[in-house]
Amino acid sequence: MVYHFMGFDLTNTQLIVAAVALVVVILIAVGAIVRNRRTRTLAFRNRFGSEYDRAVLTHGSPRKAEATLADRETRVEALKIRELGATERERFVAEWQTVQSRFLDHPRAAVTEADDLINALLEARGYPKAGFEQRAADISVHYPRVMENYRVAHAIAVRPGQPGATTEDLRTAMIQYRAIFDDLLQAQKAIETRTAA
Repeated sequence: MVYHFMGFDLTNTQLIVAAVALVVVILIAVGAIVRNRRTRTLAFRNRFGSEYDRAVLTHGSPRKAEATLADRETRVEALKIRELGATERERFVAEWQTVQSRFLDHPRAAVTEADDLINALLEARGYPKAGFEQRAADISVHYPRVMENYRVAHAIAVRPGQPGATTEDLRTAMIQYRAIFDDLLQAQKAIETRTAA
């Protein structure tokens, strides 16, 4: 039997071959879309770590979480984030040492001061003064691996006067703030090491 389709005369065999070819093309396209989606998800997961998982839980789906994380990246690209000068860096290191030395005698005050010092360091680097959640979102773009530490330490810092912030909690917060502080200064150290080599 011969069928007429858009000016072509097609036999049953030709129709079957055309249908199979169309199905193969559709399967290849769907496979490419799925592969691209997985690659994008893997890239976001690798870049943001636990912050990716947190975004998925918050927004209810990987697609919405990835859109939010992409918006974060766009926002932070527009900021004027900078490295600290040597003098600024030394000042912050000295301030950290002072805060850390106060921990033994005044742990609650030291944790609050550590939180304030991290905020001052972030502002000096060019992160805008904002509420904690916005600041955490901004920081997650460049420092996703310390975000969980930052969130936990901040939660302890804002409740030291309330019951429930034990000395162990305060010690944990100081350790986590130290890790954040070191990461925020790490890029500068890498630059200095390369320059000296």
